[in-house]
Amino acid sequence: MQTPKIVSSIAALALGCAGAATSAQTARAARTYANPVDVDYRYNFEQLNEKISYRTGADPVVVLHGDAYYLFMTLADGYWRSTNLLDWQFVTPNRWPFASMVAPAAVSDGKRLLLMRATMTPEPVLVTTDPAHGQFDFLTRLTPKLPDAVPPGWDRELPAWHNGEPTPDRIAPGPWDPDLFRDDDGRWYLYWGSFERFPLFGIEVDLSRGFAYLGKPRALFTLDPKQHGWERFGRDHREENHPSYIEGAWMTKYRGRYYLQYGAPGTEYNVYATGTYVSDSPLGPFEYAPYNPVGYKPGGFVEGAGHGNTFQDKFGNWWNTGSAWIGNNWPFERRIGLWPAAFADDGQMRVDTRFGDFPHYMPEGKVADPDTLFTGWMLLSYRKRATASSTLKDFSGDNVTDENPRTFWVAAKNEAGQTLTLDLGAAKTLRAVQVNFADYDSDRYGDAPDIYTEFRLESSLDGKRWDALAQTEPPRRDRPNAYFQLPQPVRARYVRYVHGHVGAAHLAISDLRVFGDAGGGMPTMPTRVRAQRIDARALRVSWQPVRGAVGYNVRWGVRPDRLNLCYPVFADRGAMLDLRALNAGVAYDVAVEAFDENGVSKLSEIVHVSE
Repeated sequence: MQTPKIVSSIAALALGCAGAATSAQTARAARTYANPVDVDYRYNFEQLNEKISYRTGADPVVVLHGDAYYLFMTLADGYWRSTNLLDWQFVTPNRWPFASMVAPAAVSDGKRLLLMRATMTPEPVLVTTDPAHGQFDFLTRLTPKLPDAVPPGWDRELPAWHNGEPTPDRIAPGPWDPDLFRDDDGRWYLYWGSFERFPLFGIEVDLSRGFAYLGKPRALFTLDPKQHGWERFGRDHREENHPSYIEGAWMTKYRGRYYLQYGAPGTEYNVYATGTYVSDSPLGPFEYAPYNPVGYKPGGFVEGAGHGNTFQDKFGNWWNTGSAWIGNNWPFERRIGLWPAAFADDGQMRVDTRFGDFPHYMPEGKVADPDTLFTGWMLLSYRKRATASSTLKDFSGDNVTDENPRTFWVAAKNEAGQTLTLDLGAAKTLRAVQVNFADYDSDRYGDAPDIYTEFRLESSLDGKRWDALAQTEPPRRDRPNAYFQLPQPVRARYVRYVHGHVGAAHLAISDLRVFGDAGGGMPTMPTRVRAQRIDARALRVSWQPVRGAVGYNVRWGVRPDRLNLCYPVFADRGAMLDLRALNAGVAYDVAVEAFDENGVSKLSEIVHVSE
């Protein structure tokens, strides 16, 4: 496959190599993005009476319909439209569920876009031929009851799976967490499930008769955490005896095979991930993919990659979305992540989360390898000193450089002119800045005209003379995770945030992230890499610390040339990691790379770990 002209120079840039002047200019012209996705996430109303206020976005679905992409998510009271996957505009629809959308199913058949919310009882299904203007009609005002489904609430009382087989006459209520899939032959299928006791289900539906079920629901598969380590609950899968949740079904067809993806083990921890089963038929039988999980982002600033969807862009490139966990104000406080995806020639699915919260190029053509989309712009702000103009309680400025969205700086007053200044330690080349706001006693529970973000960024070499770096521009909108790619590289030691406006009761910033190049040599390759199985589903990886490293990527996979999974570890947290995401009975290959403010080291020697 031929790569677009912008990407041909990106691979060299990502490796820290010097390219021709024309290639460098082309790369600078390419637009970039960084996770979390920069949209105006909406305030949740569900904890209104408890006075718990937070912005959130989860369970994303991106649909390409016509010449535009449409992003749907949980509890947004609308959706977003984009023509480039970078600039998103909120659309307020003419019809919307009174209780808003939760875990929506969205699909385009080329002429119509269908939209269905998660529900435990019959509900409408919406349809539009004009999603750009939010004009929806009813495909059906009321879906039929699911055949043989137990009443809502009973799903927590009745055993539905026994010795690996479904219990007869135990169909999960819903469809909760639905997914609608149209096969190449024009037949439609519905998948659903978000339970700790039930599997995922599927059934064929007839849309020529509104929304009619054909046959009875079929139990497809469920979790098996005793064999699949990544399906265990808790931070880093450490809650062995806690129920795990299978949810977020999404069907993708690739080269005649059906990839039914699912989220597990739960959205309220760092290890929320996407797995897949594969079949030759849309309703199975399905076979577990031994290379699972396929979408996994347990470390770094963005943690969590489960319950999203897989789609192709206008150029045929694959993408995967997911729900990134914050969980400070409420366990289900989240954001949206977008990662390149791909299928190998033998059908193995991958989602590329390596440096998945650093800037990436947005392709303008077909890309052969998702790895080439990484810009090579490194994190310059980690653990750097931050000075604030004022501070409320103990929410100090140093919290904004720890790469943790659950710690933050709060200004003593939410007023224009408040400042937050980073000292990067030396003059460095800046390429991008991301400002991530937090919610601290925000006291907002829905959209309003005064909920918008305004600020400017300044840079300085000496901390005395300041130059404009970036600023928010009209039209006004809320930007909880504002990302700015600088038009040209800027040499600076200091970066200053100057406040204008936020719609919350307090000015709170979780992380001010600066990306670029420190101008030094690449870190040395990690050595003395050891990997030993702790048990059938976990292994311990250790390595010799690399002098000056900011962090490490522990990479592993089922083949030495497919180290598709990645766990980033910051250097101040040690040189050892327990990976508890393995599948029993599967052999693995493991390696480690170091990164700092200059770039990424060569990959270490690959260590093979037997079954």
